[in-house]
Amino acid sequence: MMWELIGIYVAIISLIIGAIFTMVGAIGMLKLDNPMSRLHAPTKVGTVGIGALLLASMIHSWVTADGSFNELLIMAFLFVTAPISANFIAKVYLHTNEDKTLPKPPRDDTWSTLNVPAADRDLIED
Repeated sequence: MMWELIGIYVAIISLIIGAIFTMVGAIGMLKLDNPMSRLHAPTKVGTVGIGALLLASMIHSWVTADGSFNELLIMAFLFVTAPISANFIAKVYLHTNEDKTLPKPPRDDTWSTLNVPAADRDLIED
């Protein structure tokens, strides 16, 4: 009896967390204007939201009935395919959107290199 009640409360908390994350992902899809910005909402936030909803379903089925591993398979499929599809969408956007150039990173001479700015060289030698 006690474990059933704890399981129900954990399922309720997972439902609330999943609903909040899914709502934030939907709002991000509506509010963000750039396709590259829109990729962040469904892939990151939506994946966590749907994962929490599926976790709540799995907990509820184990507490009240015989249990099911179908939700676990759906979560595994979702966590594997969402980043791959986002990567493909980003590559298509970058290849087809030829009129917009990407901004240069700040301090381009030191980005992703071992080149140290002159102001910081005396800190390294100490």
